[in-house]
Amino acid sequence: MPVSIPEGLAYDAAGLVPVVVQDRRSGDVLMLAWANAEALSRTAATDFAHFWSRSRRALWRKGETSGHVLRVRELRVDCDRDALLMIVDPEGPACHTGTRTCFGDEATSVAGVLAEVGRVIEERDQSRPEGSYTARLLAKGQNEVLKKIGEEAIEVALAARSESDERLAEEAADLVYHLLVALGQRRVGFERVLETLQARRRGQ
Repeated sequence: MPVSIPEGLAYDAAGLVPVVVQDRRSGDVLMLAWANAEALSRTAATDFAHFWSRSRRALWRKGETSGHVLRVRELRVDCDRDALLMIVDPEGPACHTGTRTCFGDEATSVAGVLAEVGRVIEERDQSRPEGSYTARLLAKGQNEVLKKIGEEAIEVALAARSESDERLAEEAADLVYHLLVALGQRRVGFERVLETLQARRRGQ
């Protein structure tokens, strides 16, 4: 669906509105920027994030030099109508320093970690680099991945019954990783799992 600009925005004296940029898949805050009416118009027309640079006093498209664009999925306005939430699918790091967010990699949430692992699995599937365990696993096909899920589930059960907390966490991490590989093979993002859990929680 085309991106629509919320009506009745309350721009500041300089004709600007702050824009909080959020990763659609993980919910992580990626960056804070500013936009004027023209930047929002171009965003809506192209589905790529455009902003206004206060230092250069110029319009700019995110990724125009780095190639790390932000595909905009939705614009939401806050209760005072003087700030925007821009929900995006990032293609590469959001920060010019190379970190995934402008607040550093430490700002990544649990969901963000899962989304990032999912992106790495997708990249390994496309590039199949030599020496990558993920690439080797994907090359063996779906049956091998499903077999590993069964094995890791048993390891988690055994660790939960009689092993240390650290060992349980390690085995659970192995299981989650292989689940992410299986989801990636089916092109099902982990956000679908989180959305299902959220819907079930509302129904409880």
